[in-house]
Amino acid sequence: MLASDQGATHCLFAHVDQGAVPAVMRPLRRALILDCDGYETPLFSADGRHMAIRGNAYDNSVEVFEFPSLRRVLATTLGDPSPGYPYPQEWLEQMQAWSRHNIAFGARPSVLWIATPAGALVEVDLQTRQAVEHDALIGSRLSALAATATGELLVAGSGGDLVLLSVLSGSTQTCTTSRDISRAAAIAFSEATAEIPDDGDDLETHLVLTDGTRTWEADDLATVTAAGATDPTWLQLQAAINKARAQSE
Repeated sequence: MLASDQGATHCLFAHVDQGAVPAVMRPLRRALILDCDGYETPLFSADGRHMAIRGNAYDNSVEVFEFPSLRRVLATTLGDPSPGYPYPQEWLEQMQAWSRHNIAFGARPSVLWIATPAGALVEVDLQTRQAVEHDALIGSRLSALAATATGELLVAGSGGDLVLLSVLSGSTQTCTTSRDISRAAAIAFSEATAEIPDDGDDLETHLVLTDGTRTWEADDLATVTAAGATDPTWLQLQAAINKARAQSE
């Protein structure tokens, strides 16, 4: 689940309480915090060990996190970063050229595929940090990318083309073992945190947040009053609000 507030987006995790009728989602305390808003739905690899998020509203960014650790293993911007408001026309055109649905995990869970406006697919190995470009639809902007249940890549082009690609993975990992690994990762994550209480109306006071490199308890964010220009927008806003509140008391 994604929830945005004060220049940030919380990526919340939950487990299904099947003992309730009807079954209900129970949010967990451990959560990701992402800068700004406008993110697409997070995407998990077949084995559940990596999660990729496409966003945000101001940058063509891609971030990948390990699961269940939530350690960030990739953070990149597709094209030039935001030049600041007001946006020049050429930057807006570049933003629009990149599809918002252009990432997928294929048969190899540790490989992320990124579709480009130039008609190529970029194969990013998350273990070696190496990227290889493959021609997919020459002369056609790739407008969407998805993976089938068996790991094939389905590519859509701006000219109306729809292509199914089978990628030779060289992996012996089967769909059954991937499900077992993903189930184990989900259990490990759930056991390392706790549910937010039913009376937890103020969600943020219960969350333990990480951006993939740092972790903040709710009390940490309630007292922070300093943030640098390189810190995320949400942290700068939180520090400014806390500082103004302290000065008014």
